[in-house]
Amino acid sequence: MDQHLLSLVLFTPLAGLVVLLLIPSRQKDLIRVWANLVGFVGFLISLPLVSRFDRSAGGFQMVERAGWIPSLGAQYLVGIDGISLLLIMLTTLVGFLAILSSWTAIQDRVKEYYAMFLLLQTGMLGVFMALDFFLFYVFWELVLVPMYFIIGVWGGPRKLYAAIKFFLYTLAGSVLMLLGILTLYFQHAQQFGSYTFEISELMKLDLPLGMQQWVFWAFFLGFAIKVPMFPFHTWLPDAHVEAPTAGSVILASVLLKMGTYGFIRFSLPLLPKASMDATIVKTLAVLSIIGIIYGALVSLMQADWKKLVAYSSVSHLGFCTLGIFALNPNGLAGSVMQQLNHGISTGMLFLIIGVLYERRHTREIAEYGGLAHVMPKYAVVFAIAMLSSAGLPLLNGFVGEFTILQGAFEASHVWAAFAVTGVILGAAYLLWLYQRTMLGQVTNGKNLHLADLSPRELAVFLPLMAWALWIGVYPKPYFEILEKPVAQIVERVRPGYFQGAAQAARTSPAEVVAGVR
Repeated sequence: MDQHLLSLVLFTPLAGLVVLLLIPSRQKDLIRVWANLVGFVGFLISLPLVSRFDRSAGGFQMVERAGWIPSLGAQYLVGIDGISLLLIMLTTLVGFLAILSSWTAIQDRVKEYYAMFLLLQTGMLGVFMALDFFLFYVFWELVLVPMYFIIGVWGGPRKLYAAIKFFLYTLAGSVLMLLGILTLYFQHAQQFGSYTFEISELMKLDLPLGMQQWVFWAFFLGFAIKVPMFPFHTWLPDAHVEAPTAGSVILASVLLKMGTYGFIRFSLPLLPKASMDATIVKTLAVLSIIGIIYGALVSLMQADWKKLVAYSSVSHLGFCTLGIFALNPNGLAGSVMQQLNHGISTGMLFLIIGVLYERRHTREIAEYGGLAHVMPKYAVVFAIAMLSSAGLPLLNGFVGEFTILQGAFEASHVWAAFAVTGVILGAAYLLWLYQRTMLGQVTNGKNLHLADLSPRELAVFLPLMAWALWIGVYPKPYFEILEKPVAQIVERVRPGYFQGAAQAARTSPAEVVAGVR
């Protein structure tokens, strides 16, 4: 069992899907119970990954390998490091909670809805585990299909427009990424005489800077659209607004992280010369900073509650990409932490909106006011989610943003100065949203008799609130998990970085001053 733990985690949702298809469509309650059970078991099965993960070991762990398409050089090859581990745990927990949150929200085509969610879960887990580029690409494309149907069938009034826009944008990026993968594939055959998609083998390639830059931009379009980085973000607000609540949660919490994960796992280690190229680094840093500030300013202008949170994702993910291209340990570790934190806090915010939308069927901020008097438990949960997203110390958002700003400051004081405005604006739009909806007097008679959170709804929020508090108060275990993989990536992109840092630490202030003179 230990030898195949990753495969077990990966294929549990798929096995649950096969059984789900055998349940008659009219037995809606049985379908709901089974889908929730599969989601919960999927999370439980992933827990041993944490206890069996060796924080002191470098490289990939729990690797499983099997022949798949030998004629192409493709194989079933999965494994995890600290970065994958945290994103897999986020996927299994948020996936289960998203399924649980759909209990009363989905009444039509219930069987097909849960089937799409379980298929989506398998695709997302596969992306974070695959160590073979062909396998990675299969899972990357697989994710598009269920998400397209979740938005297109169970979404809002403009669901078809949003679903097609999401599909076409991400597919366009994926096709260009495929050209980059094939370039590496054929270059390996040219240099070593064998065809392979194995990531560790492709890292042995010695490519000239020009070719690395070409492949980098091909990967960039695939990953940047998924993040989404400015100016490739225009599909995101439509997809979020039209998707059902659970779809928005999974989209924000996990799907967007596939883009940032792609940069960290593939762009940096496979293309180190291009990743260090001054033009590329400055371009991506500038796009990240524009995304941070633009996303926050547009959030301030929104009248639709869901659109506000959607644009806040553009701002928060800008921090994640800025941390990656600071190309230092603080920036990279902070980026992964912020990806985890964004998944927790923005997932909570979308669940918060979903609870109210089920009761009132409107997301207009102007329709609400003084809800804390009517729904006190709801107001407390919303306050924790909002402060977590705003980066309040002792909650998870602060840890990620602080570490990223530390890394950005080390790379460039100017980057950090611009990026920190995103933190200020983030607090502004979130506090203003809370004030308009929760505080003051109840301004709309329709809100006077709204029911507070039910036990099932509270059960959805409790794990996320506990996780946000744990990371905020004691983030040390997370940084320990990330230390080795982050150090390996930095050393790969910037050889001798750690020797230089150690040398600088040993140099006395007097020697530094003498050197300046």
